[in-house]
This record gives sequence, C-alpha cells and structure tokens, in this order.
Amino acid sequence: MALVYIADDERNIRKLVAIGLKDSGFETAEFADGTELLNAVKQRLPDAVILDWMMPHPDGLAVCRTLREDTATRNIPILMLTARSAEIDRVLGLEIGADDYIVKPFSIKELCARVRAVLRRTARQEKEAPVQALSKGGLHVDIVRHLVKKGDRPVELTLKEFDLLVMLMRNSGKVLTRDVLLDKVWGTEYYGDTRTVDVHIRYLRQKIENNPDNPAYIQTVRGVGYKFTEPD
Repeated sequence: MALVYIADDERNIRKLVAIGLKDSGFETAEFADGTELLNAVKQRLPDAVILDWMMPHPDGLAVCRTLREDTATRNIPILMLTARSAEIDRVLGLEIGADDYIVKPFSIKELCARVRAVLRRTARQEKEAPVQALSKGGLHVDIVRHLVKKGDRPVELTLKEFDLLVMLMRNSGKVLTRDVLLDKVWGTEYYGDTRTVDVHIRYLRQKIENNPDNPAYIQTVRGVGYKFTEPD
C-alpha cells in the first residue's frame, strides 16, 4: 500500500484528501505545516507527497525545493495543491520540481487519479535500463547523482530541466516533438500544455548555452519540436 503524505494548514482540506486517498487504497499521514512534514520524512520516506503552497513557514514551495535538493528524497513524486491558479505560479511550481500542480477547488477523484499517475510514472522510470552517465559536446551528466557539468563548470538545474536534458541527450540528433517530451518527461497523464516544454527549454538554454539566442546544443525544429546536437 503506497504511503502519501499530505501537508496543508487547512484541517478540512487535509481530512478530505486523506479520506479520498484511503478510499482509493492509499495509506496517508497528515501534517499542518512544512516543518512537521520534513521531520516525518526523516523518519519514514513516503511514496508521494501532496503540498499546499501557502502553508506556514516553510511553505510548500520551500518544502518542494528542500526535498529535491536531498539525494534521499529527490525522486519522491510531489503534487502541489494550491489556490494559486496563475500561469506563472504553475510554471514556478513545476520549475521548482513539482511533478503535478492541482488548483483548489479540486475534484478528489481527479486528485487520486493524478497520484496514481505519478506513482505509475515513477515505477516505469525505475524499471528502465539504468544509464549511469552521458557526455556529449562538453556536457557531462551524472544521472545517478543528478550532476551536470559544462567542461569543468558545474551547472545547477531543476529536476525537470535535468530530466529534459537527459531525454534530449539520450536521443541526440533525433527531433523530439513537444508532445513526446511532455509524455516522456512529465508523463502521459500531465494536464498541462506544450508551452511548459518551451518554458523549460528556454531556462535550460540559459544555463547550458554560451548564447541562448543562438543555441549550439538544443536546436529548435520549427513547427515540430527540439533536438540535441553536439557543437563542432
């Protein structure tokens, strides 16, 4: 039985989510703020985490960042559950490392379906043949330790930027459509649109390209998608 941690300062929301998940076959634990959740994670790792953005300090965004920075917790699926519905908030939540973003008010059935979706995606990724490292065109990626270097210079990437770069490098020279990248990096059940890919590509270029406006690594194939190329 998968264990899901729920962190939200609204008791009624926590109870509603917990009841829905339990009815769907999940084990749950509830926390009123980010500190309680982080302390619990040290005692027992959950299979997934549902975070409210606007909790007492640390808020959901800070908790998400903390979990992603720790090697022991960086692969735990995280779903943001929040009243913040603006596009920039969605992008920021996903950029920090959330696997999904759900806006209040929400459907408990849809929430449970999304939890199952991220757990299936995680299980599928764990079954894939492990690749320890990638090195192309002066970019060096340590997949196990989630480290990226350009030459000797470390490059700090978010989780999604890292996954996106790995997917492009694994398919070096091949054109990957935005829909394919959404499927492989965010999962088939992700409810966002292809603009998410474009935003993450832009941020990724800013970190790995010498000139993001004239990229050498990640090429745009107009009307189709993107491909990774090795500079001459």
